[in-house]
Amino acid sequence: MALFFDQAWFDAELARMGARRDDVARLLSLTPQQVEELWKDQRELTAQDVARLGRFLNQPARLIAERAGVSTPVPDETAGPDAVIAVLRERVDQLEAQVRLLLAEVERLKSSKPG
Repeated sequence: MALFFDQAWFDAELARMGARRDDVARLLSLTPQQVEELWKDQRELTAQDVARLGRFLNQPARLIAERAGVSTPVPDETAGPDAVIAVLRERVDQLEAQVRLLLAEVERLKSSKPG
């Protein structure tokens, strides 16, 4: 998985199709500013956005997620609701674990401050 949003790849894919970032904004129901945030890696694509963008660019959702550098679960359009719920629960568990680690680090840094 890429660590960051691959602007060059997405721009090249859009150019290949004769499309622009404004088209992405309309597709994803975002403002142009929000699309710029995606390109600057300041906003993460949702699973639904990944699926839409994949269809728009005629690329697999997994590749879109990889090039976007997101940890969003790749949508499986054939999966039933139980499978989707299981993926979402797993993702929530991962996020909660990351939050716990961050909070512990904050507390560690607070306690190591002099005075």
